[in-house]
Amino acid sequence: MKLKNEKVVVCGAGGFIGGHLVKDLLANGVNVVRAVDIKPLDEWYQTSDGVENLSLDLRDRANCQTAADGTEVVFQLAADMGGMGFIENNKALCMLSVLTNTHMLMAARQAGIERFFFSSSACVYNGEKQTNPDVVALKEEDAYPALPEDGYGWEKLFSERMCRHFEEDYGLTARVARYHNVYGPLGTYEGGREKAPAAMCRKVIEAKQSGKHEIEIWGDGHQTRSFMYIDDCTKGTQAILESDIDEPINLGSSELVTINQLVDIVEDIAGIKLERKYNLGAPKGVNGRNSDNTLIQKYMGWEPSIKLRDGMAKTYAWIESQMLATVGK
Repeated sequence: MKLKNEKVVVCGAGGFIGGHLVKDLLANGVNVVRAVDIKPLDEWYQTSDGVENLSLDLRDRANCQTAADGTEVVFQLAADMGGMGFIENNKALCMLSVLTNTHMLMAARQAGIERFFFSSSACVYNGEKQTNPDVVALKEEDAYPALPEDGYGWEKLFSERMCRHFEEDYGLTARVARYHNVYGPLGTYEGGREKAPAAMCRKVIEAKQSGKHEIEIWGDGHQTRSFMYIDDCTKGTQAILESDIDEPINLGSSELVTINQLVDIVEDIAGIKLERKYNLGAPKGVNGRNSDNTLIQKYMGWEPSIKLRDGMAKTYAWIESQMLATVGK
């Protein structure tokens, strides 16, 4: 790995993906000198020994300079975001993440950073291509003409362009991955920011614990998605950072399922069947979204491959352990 010889900072390290990324980088022998997140340290999902863990608001340019100082590689994952319920109800808050991305790019340029990774999102894709559950998998070119998810998607698409122009105008090597629905243990599963896989695990566990064998599903359950397990995400993130891929690229599973099928999987793991109540007025996002992995296969000979059933079993077990521990207190 080229990264083994570099000094690395991970921004957003107190979050779900960022915490896993720091652990994986360290396990691969990478010199992670600094991990940064806006949350107080006791609210981070994971912290790692031997790393300078800093609680900094990266919307502030001076804090970005502190984060980048003395490093050679930036993983910029810091953003104000969550699941569809959060994204649809906090558009301005999501847009303000552009401050973090802008100031981190400026700080990276000033610090002479060699490589800059930006975590974009499948929410950048044109909404008119996602109106049908029988969706055609989204290719990178489908981001234009632009009609991304309002708020969060626009911010991500704008920041992609900013990365591109910092590379063209200032020579900063930038790599951009469009994440598709990342899930796994050690993440949010309650409180409004959780995504569908974690939410379904929590709801099934609650139904099992309470004896009230029913579950609320947002939308009609026919919406289609692909979900990428966290181990695939961290592996792909590092590979894309080290690659020569100069364009934004999909990083997501191509295993398409409906939300109803996702519930089927969680019910099977839990050994329970629930009555389904459909909340048609709740945020549900686009009707269909899947990752076309042609480019990542072409450039890297690899794509995310962990099966949804296997990843969900690990995720369910962790969330159940957390919820049982809470009940016992």
